[in-house]
Parts: sequence; C-alpha cells; structure tokens
Amino acid sequence: MIRLAEERDASSLAAVSIEVWLNTYLREGVGPFFADYVLAEFTAQKFRNSMRDPNMAIWVSENLMGIDGFVAVGSTTKPPLPDCPPLEITTLYVQPRHQSSGRGVALLYRALDHCRSMGSESAWLKVNAENGRAIRFYLRHGFSQIGSTHFVIADRAYENYVMKTELAGPGGSNPPTHPARPP
Repeated sequence: MIRLAEERDASSLAAVSIEVWLNTYLREGVGPFFADYVLAEFTAQKFRNSMRDPNMAIWVSENLMGIDGFVAVGSTTKPPLPDCPPLEITTLYVQPRHQSSGRGVALLYRALDHCRSMGSESAWLKVNAENGRAIRFYLRHGFSQIGSTHFVIADRAYENYVMKTELAGPGGSNPPTHPARPP
C-alpha cells in the first residue's frame, strides 16, 4: 500500500534510509567518516521536520510488517541545471529485499503524479553516477540524463547524474509516456 507519510513513520523512514544508503554505497565496510554522516543525516527528527515542511511530500510503501520504501518530492533545493523544474524527486529508497517487487515503480509513479498535480511538465532527480542499478531503473521509466552535479560530504565530492522526464506529451495534455502502473 502506498500512502502519505505520517509523523509516526519518522523512525521507520530513518531506519530504511540508513539500511538502503549503507547497502548501496558502502559495500566494503563502514568507517567513521560515513558512519558519522549517516547517523547525523538520517534521523527521525529530520524526517518529522520534512513532513511538516509545506514544500516537501513523502509517501511510504507499507506492507503488513511496516514500511519497506518511500519517495520524497520537494521544492527546497535549487535545481542544478536551467532545464530542471522546481520540483525534485529527492529520494526513492526501497529496502534491498523488496527491490524488484514493484514497490519502487509504484512509489516513482506516485511522485510523478504529484509533480503533475502541482502543474509541473517535467520531473528531475539526482542519482549517483556509480549506481548502475538505479540509473537503469530510471532509464526504463522514461528518464534521461541531462547533465551532472556533485554530492558533497565534508570535503569529498561524488558525481551524480541529473536525470529528467517529461510528464506530458506535446501540448501538455497527454498522459506521460511511462509503462502501465503496477496494480
């Protein structure tokens, strides 16, 4: 089930974020530099603050046991390229054991529907340039790479691709050119 996040979800969102981030980016072990970053960045309080921010929207994927993924859309970040609209899909995380189950697709379409409902003609996001699995996922769902930027932690910079998709066909009235939504 996909639903809007509620404040009671904050600690689950933090835990899912830590799990996905560590699994995706730290395959060789966790040193103090990244441990400190993750524990400071992914906190229940930061998620509560995001849910209270009128410029952010977060949806969760929930199964019988709890939250297994989420997507966040915001307009708080300055777009890195002139072709990017104000709304950004800031995060799309699904627990590794639930990836390839349709949850990520359902969350992505929920985010795109939100962008469309806010009047946006396109949506954009950033993805780590070394995250081939995520890049292939976004390409399969209508995104294309339009440039790059860098994600910076302290004094370290990591290349991120900027990807964008159009939400409407010519004239702005057609539905997006994405595959059918999962049930």
